[in-house]
Amino acid sequence: MPMVEPLSQTSGGLSADGAPQDEDARWMVLALDEARAAAAAGEVPVGAVLVRDGRMVATGRNAPVATHDPSAHAEMAALRAGGQALGNYRLDGCTLYVTLEPCAMCAGAMLHARLDRVVFGAADARTGAAGSVLDLFGVGQLNHHTAVQGGVMGEECGALLQDFFRGRRAQARAQAQPVRDDALRTPEARFVGFDGPHAFFSKPPALGGLRLAYADRGDVAGDGRQDRRPVVLCLHGAAQWGYLFRHLPDLLPGHRLLVPDLIGFGRSDKPKKEALHTREWHAEVLRQWLAALGIGEVGLILHPDMSGLADLLAGQGVIAGPRLVIPPAALVVRGAAAEDAARAWAAPFPDKGHEAALRAWSARRRPVQDLSADAARALAARWQALEGPMGYSRG
Repeated sequence: MPMVEPLSQTSGGLSADGAPQDEDARWMVLALDEARAAAAAGEVPVGAVLVRDGRMVATGRNAPVATHDPSAHAEMAALRAGGQALGNYRLDGCTLYVTLEPCAMCAGAMLHARLDRVVFGAADARTGAAGSVLDLFGVGQLNHHTAVQGGVMGEECGALLQDFFRGRRAQARAQAQPVRDDALRTPEARFVGFDGPHAFFSKPPALGGLRLAYADRGDVAGDGRQDRRPVVLCLHGAAQWGYLFRHLPDLLPGHRLLVPDLIGFGRSDKPKKEALHTREWHAEVLRQWLAALGIGEVGLILHPDMSGLADLLAGQGVIAGPRLVIPPAALVVRGAAAEDAARAWAAPFPDKGHEAALRAWSARRRPVQDLSADAARALAARWQALEGPMGYSRG
């Protein structure tokens, strides 16, 4: 069965199937001219030349965009023109030169045309049917076998394709429209009636320009000096946002409470890719945010969902004070309270495009939870009981 033999352009000598290498290169130069003409017309730069007895029979270039024809590849154009020129759909004795490894469609047409030989330039790792992805020319059960030679002026052919796609990417970047704020951010009107984080931060490198929303309750002392009260970081669950802790600041007046909306939740930006929402990334965002605020070690009050995230923060040396996980029973709400909480937790998500974090954390269709005033009061008492005998460093 015929095999594709890579070939570097050299002067003189024979290719693997006995054809002169300089002859192959001469015809490939003409195929490259066709490819450049295709590029000038906005098509992917692939060109082809059909040769018989040392004479050019036909040429072809890519034109599927202009012709609205998915079959208008350079090889197909050359085969059609060759059949018309020779008055026969069988192209015995012909060699087709093409700048890119043929796809399955073109390879099948070449076999039907009974070509003697196919010579291509650059390999195609995605759709090549002459050895890269599959080898239709090497199927022994077929009733006709066409010799194949690959790699003739492969570098030149590949460079032309690379330059074309590089230019396309540059053009796409130049024409790209900036992302609208409302594509990543929930309109503020959705939060009317809900207290919660309303300061914003986007400096940490881990954020990549995304905006983190947070509340800083007790950041400056009454006389204007920086507050030195113990810092408590409050982390909401995967189905809530900072509004969960709305009752807590008044119950812990001797503390500075930092209440972020994790990225993807609340008033924070909501990137569209679920894969971004790893615990490791969220932990690094929080670490850099705290460092930028000049916060050293903190205590932690957290929803049970965030236990894994808390472990990562502890491993980074961020947590030094008490660590209190909200008991699940304290989050149970029913009746009108559950309805009010459901409205609050739905507020940041006006459409499915904003819900990547919910999907990543598997937070959709969970029972509604909330921290009522009574539950917050009990939680504050537990915190003070933990804090009393332990003590911890201040921010």
